[in-house]
Amino acid sequence: MHRPVGPLAYDCVKIIVVRDGSAILFSEFGQKPVKVGDVIVLGANTLCGSEPEGRITVTTIYADTDYVIDQVFWQHVGFLQDRLDALEFAATIYTEPAQILRLGEDRAGQLMPWLDELVALSIEARPVENFHRMQALWFSIAHVIFPFIKTSPIRTSSTQRATGWPTQPRHRRFAPIRSEARRGAELLRADPVRHWSVGDLADELHVSKSQVGRVFVEAFGKSPIAYLTMLRTEQMAGLLRSTEISIAAIAHAVGWHDPDFAARQFRRSVGVTPSKYRAISRRHAAQQTG
Repeated sequence: MHRPVGPLAYDCVKIIVVRDGSAILFSEFGQKPVKVGDVIVLGANTLCGSEPEGRITVTTIYADTDYVIDQVFWQHVGFLQDRLDALEFAATIYTEPAQILRLGEDRAGQLMPWLDELVALSIEARPVENFHRMQALWFSIAHVIFPFIKTSPIRTSSTQRATGWPTQPRHRRFAPIRSEARRGAELLRADPVRHWSVGDLADELHVSKSQVGRVFVEAFGKSPIAYLTMLRTEQMAGLLRSTEISIAAIAHAVGWHDPDFAARQFRRSVGVTPSKYRAISRRHAAQQTG
């Protein structure tokens, strides 16, 4: 990559391995440099943007969220009751949705042959024939990366395990995204400038406010308003990069009438203020043309 990207969010877990070059990243962890030997882990619907320093080469793995939760279940099957427990467990220990893992060049170098083969198999478009080899490659990569992921302490003692078993297994919630959540996301994406409330969205979807909140969290890991904030932040970043419009006018254009509130929301998601983000983008553009 030679040009800036984002900030953008995806509805899957992203694992980005830096293979060459360097860049400045913007996300919930703030403004941080990455280079060869670093791996970036992003939870679903987590904004992240990058400013290459000249250029950067990466390989990115896109992992379905339910697939990742399923792996958490089997990894900790000794004390998790079912996959719903795994979902709650993962939310408890993986509390930082944006992380930079400093593996170092030697350790990251171990990943390169596996990544190359995984990419080659993925573009063959033969998922059935290549399935088990791709799984083996993924697990080899995960074995190196996952010990570096920052987690929050959680007790998994024998006492805790004993008290977790007597209840009946709960119904697994892993399923396609509910139509209400999908339609709600479409409505917000179609008109992010609208002064939305949870009640407005519930009326559009013909469900209760509590239900619309519940299905959004289940589908996207965010409340409807947090999802809307993500969409507005994406748009705001694009306008900061591509126009000379004032920050207050941009905030208004994406649906926020209070510039200070917009700046706080932007910084929370992107890691820097709108003015600093614009300054960095301009500096990068000047370097490219110079």
